[in-house]
Amino acid sequence: MRSSEVVAFVYFLVLAAASLVRPVGAARRAQIAAIGIVMAAAVFAIGYRAPAAVRDWAPCVYILVGYFLSGRFFVRPSAAFEAWLAAWDRRVLGDPTRRFERWPRPLLAYLEVVYLGCFLLVPAGFALLAATGRAALADRYWTMLVAAEFGSFAPLAFVQARPPWLVERPPSLPDRGLHDVAAALVSRFTIRANTFPSGHVAGSLAVALALAAAAPAAAALFFALALSIGVACIVGRYHYVVDVVAGAALALAIWAVVSFTHPNV
Repeated sequence: MRSSEVVAFVYFLVLAAASLVRPVGAARRAQIAAIGIVMAAAVFAIGYRAPAAVRDWAPCVYILVGYFLSGRFFVRPSAAFEAWLAAWDRRVLGDPTRRFERWPRPLLAYLEVVYLGCFLLVPAGFALLAATGRAALADRYWTMLVAAEFGSFAPLAFVQARPPWLVERPPSLPDRGLHDVAAALVSRFTIRANTFPSGHVAGSLAVALALAAAAPAAAALFFALALSIGVACIVGRYHYVVDVVAGAALALAIWAVVSFTHPNV
């Protein structure tokens, strides 16, 4: 199997094993264990039997399933952990719900849009590699991405908090229309739990880092988008400051390891 497939295989088995010891209830325990084992088996089978084209794109599915499966562990937030995250926000931002009320409306609108479109960066990054004839870097690219995303999702099985938008009053912004739409989509289509580190930040920065050597011009754009997403996480109150910093640190650490083990080809 490719190293990216090994990471995914281990991740799903770890979640299945964690469900046996975490207080999630019998029904969720059975669900998490079953899905984790089925996904691990699927990763194994695809790694040994599927054609390269399938293996090149399958990590998109692994990441999506891995995200929602991690959310099944969320039972109740840790009051101490949540308070620690919020305290850092107050220390850095003051009142985070009013900190950005004077920012220009076009900038805030851009941040909302780029936050909502974050998930598109993952397949877009690999599509760029494939389009430029660098599909041979698939394993290097996906190893960075699955490690960054799963490294953000896995802690939810053990330490849990609610995202700021579920805890605080709505942020005071000059034009709440687009923010309200974005917040409604986030509420409806996410796991409604805080990932620490931030999967948005870790994943988007991992895309940029994965492209840096192979496609530096495009990587510059992806770095700008990753920075924008990090800011959007805080401004829109989708993540705490510590989540964002931890997500960036995770992506950089994974990039350092993968750069050593998977040099560009």
